Amino acid sequence: MLWDDDQHVTSRELQSVDGLRRIWFDIGATQQFYPVVYSAFWLEHRLWGDDTLGYHVVNVVLHAGSAFLLALILRRLSVPGAWLAAALFALHPVYVESVAWMTELKNTLSGVFYLAAMLAYLRFDASRRLPAYALAAALFVLALLSKTVTATLPMALLVVFWWQRGTISWRRDVLPLVPFVVVGVAGGLTTAWIERSLLGARGAEFQFSLVERFLIAGRAIWFYLATLAWPTNLIFVYPRWEISQATWWQYLFPAGVAVLVAVAWLARKRSRAPLAALLLFCGTLFPVLGFFNVYPFRFSFVADHFQYLASAAVIVLFSAAVVTLAGRWHVRPAVATGAAAVVLGSVLAPLTWAQSLQYAGAETLYRMTLRANPSCWLARVNLGILLVDDRPDEAEPNFREALRLRANLPEGHYNLGCILHRRGQLEEARFQYTEALRLSPALAEAHNNLGDVLRRTGRLEDAIREGEAAIRLAPKSAEARYTLGLSLQDSGRFDDAIAQFTEAVRLGLDGAELRYKFGAALHQAGHVEESVTQYAEALRLRPAYPEVHANLGAALQTIGRSDEALAHFREALRLKPDYADAYYYLGNALQGMGRFDDAIAQYAAALRINPRDGAVRNNLGRALEGLGRLAEAAAEYRAAMQLRPDLVEPRVNLARVLGARGAPPAR
Repeated sequence: MLWDDDQHVTSRELQSVDGLRRIWFDIGATQQFYPVVYSAFWLEHRLWGDDTLGYHVVNVVLHAGSAFLLALILRRLSVPGAWLAAALFALHPVYVESVAWMTELKNTLSGVFYLAAMLAYLRFDASRRLPAYALAAALFVLALLSKTVTATLPMALLVVFWWQRGTISWRRDVLPLVPFVVVGVAGGLTTAWIERSLLGARGAEFQFSLVERFLIAGRAIWFYLATLAWPTNLIFVYPRWEISQATWWQYLFPAGVAVLVAVAWLARKRSRAPLAALLLFCGTLFPVLGFFNVYPFRFSFVADHFQYLASAAVIVLFSAAVVTLAGRWHVRPAVATGAAAVVLGSVLAPLTWAQSLQYAGAETLYRMTLRANPSCWLARVNLGILLVDDRPDEAEPNFREALRLRANLPEGHYNLGCILHRRGQLEEARFQYTEALRLSPALAEAHNNLGDVLRRTGRLEDAIREGEAAIRLAPKSAEARYTLGLSLQDSGRFDDAIAQFTEAVRLGLDGAELRYKFGAALHQAGHVEESVTQYAEALRLRPAYPEVHANLGAALQTIGRSDEALAHFREALRLKPDYADAYYYLGNALQGMGRFDDAIAQYAAALRINPRDGAVRNNLGRALEGLGRLAEAAAEYRAAMQLRPDLVEPRVNLARVLGARGAPPAR
């Protein structure tokens, strides 16, 4: 899986039948509102789960299907070189990103529906039969619900009709497409809103004047034409251009586009094909030319997958020109197509193969991206995230370099904070999380982790506040529920902690540590029987967990199951021989059974490990008192009072012992 593939392949909470319903009716349940795509992912997950091979095979098959549909459309339109164009579309390196990246099922699936809708509409245009129109409309809606760049289909059809007939008829050509336009505009506006409101395509990174947006568009058009003509330096993330309306040479790009359109317009009487191809190319690219904010503009204004459908027009024009020119030299179309396919294929196939190798794995992709684009902070962050668990020392320089390249980068601060957090450098981690939240206040994970840092440093009220903020932003985050539960537990709010732990488990989080803390909160709140259940579950998940054995023993001792309690205390000590608390608990259990000598031995073992434990001194005094060794008991009570002046029990016990011995209590 690469970059955001894990956000597209069906998440755990959407894998049920109800999850399929949410894909269609709950905007925000998926990263983008493309329910046909996410339904396809849902079905694929049912078939092969997280095994990536199936997803890649589907993308390859869909891309091949689009190439075949393109050939059928061109043959229906009697365009020369139909099969050559289809072969070039299938094989060109610029399509590797769309096919090899599982996320871009959006492209390959919407491409099939788009081209199938175009083919159906062309049949309607010839027959004027309602079933063909209905089929075209249905396929167009499926395309829109896969990726809304396909909203350009009705405009593309009008260009095709103009190319065919030299004119556009309102009644024949425009009127039947009005419903398509309305639906397409609605889909496009919905996606634009989602990009801004849910994905975050807003802020300083997207603040461009209208002039600057034209500069971006003009440069992007030439960029895409160049990569089609010379596809040798394709990159997963291209450098983001510095756009300025004060820089004169940047106006050359839109000016060049205007000249190109003007030349094609002047040549239309000889051939309308160049102008039609240019209009199709630019029109299909229009949604991603910079006039609308799309989230990837944070990283780059261009991407290979942006031109998946648009570039077909240029390929068709080129293929038609090759076959037409060959015909003028009296070469049959089939021979010309075959010869061109062999020559071009021998060039493109190695390039496509080499390009596909970049996508063999995430680390390979990010390292190759950085080799070609060292300023790519996104690849730095993603590579760091990939390395952070197993190779944190390699991950850290990537995050620091990303922050050097782009100081106001919440992802960089957050992930660097995670490394420092894991190392126990809590103050440094707190600073990084705080910076991340200053730049991105809605970053729920940063609130959650900052809450954990604050809890560990004793700032419990602040920790609770951060935990509550994390839950407001991500109410279905089981991790945030767990972290807040820990802060509430440390604050003595045991019932509130229990509620958070319960919700964390309901949301799917589990593990021995969670069950241990859950059991401890129940134990502290007086729900001893329920705590036993949670402790037992923790031991099922991790049998060699000495702290859980000790706490389970204490809970069992409380409810009178002493023999079981003793077994757990002893198991805790077998697993962790220097566990002072386990000796203390075992001593308490033995003392409760009247086995004072055995209890004294356990307390002594605890004090060898931690001689300054006032509670142990007090209970040792109780055991000595039980054996009638009052002078020794009094000495232990006095030691307990010195170590723990806050404890009342040693004072009461000392008074009792001194009274029994006929001496006045010490003041």
